[in-house]
Amino acid sequence: MKSDIILAGVGGQGILSIAAVLGMAALQEDLYLKQAETHGMSQRGGAVVSHLRISSRPIASDLIKLGTADLILSVEPMESLRYLPFLSDKGYLVTNTTPFVNIGNYPDVEEILAEVRRLSRFVAIDADQIAKETGNVRASNMVMLGAASPFIDLEFTKIEEGIRTVFEKKGEDIVTLNLDAFHAGRRFAEENR
Repeated sequence: MKSDIILAGVGGQGILSIAAVLGMAALQEDLYLKQAETHGMSQRGGAVVSHLRISSRPIASDLIKLGTADLILSVEPMESLRYLPFLSDKGYLVTNTTPFVNIGNYPDVEEILAEVRRLSRFVAIDADQIAKETGNVRASNMVMLGAASPFIDLEFTKIEEGIRTVFEKKGEDIVTLNLDAFHAGRRFAEENR
């Protein structure tokens, strides 16, 4: 078993929470895990990326080579394009369609999504809208994790447990809201891949 995952987005969008949940799930399955993070100017809406490698065998490097990622999970559409060179021929891109416009010359979202649609394996999801519909606008990252979950080689129930572990200190209501968002993202991916 091996999963090489690029998590991409903008500071404040919950990339590190996604990484923490997947890390907990991997540990529950007694798998090896390595992670490298680049925070950029995260407090100012700068780019954030995390290389997450999960395997049943020891992992030598925490960085993913170009053309070898099994999954790119991007919570921001323009950031999804930045990391496409890492995606393998058989890999999936799962991207949010809602932009985080943090620069004056942000490209047209439809042009970005046209590039995404050229891929043979992708899910483009309006995670912000789905999070709002589930009752927690801040849980779009868990919607994204749910949409990516069919392409991650971890047991679905272990990812749910990871969510419970990461959010349990915030109370059962927050855990439930995040699980609801996660399940909504999963349903979308299963219906739209």
